[in-house]
Amino acid sequence: MTRRSKVLTIYTDGVARGNPGEGGYGVIIKGSDGNIVEEIGGYIGETTNNFAEYSALVTGLKASIKYRADKIEVYSDSELMVRQLNGVYKVKSESLIPMYKEAKSIMSLLGDVKITHIPREKNKEADILANKAVDKKMRTEVR
Repeated sequence: MTRRSKVLTIYTDGVARGNPGEGGYGVIIKGSDGNIVEEIGGYIGETTNNFAEYSALVTGLKASIKYRADKIEVYSDSELMVRQLNGVYKVKSESLIPMYKEAKSIMSLLGDVKITHIPREKNKEADILANKAVDKKMRTEVR
């Protein structure tokens, strides 16, 4: 009998009000059954939207380690970040290079990770968390 593979789905979003401006991130992690297993929102402070997007991704990837998934599917509405991580665009912004390297490092540690661009309207849950984090100026975790 074969073991059913454990798949995690992660939705990430970053926000910067003013760009640069007050920023935050939101992460939704769903299990193989499609149910939410973890929600994370965090306040960053003064940042850009691209840095906030990477912060969401790195936070989501780090949080996913404990679930020991066989496969991870990441969805983001940041076309720039997704294309950078998939090798389509180069990372030109000096402030994003460390975040890019950290994300790639965690992705290689996790193994089978796929990152896909989705329209903003398909990412509302993570967007709501990111905006709540900025509103509250704090990190929040809900399991």
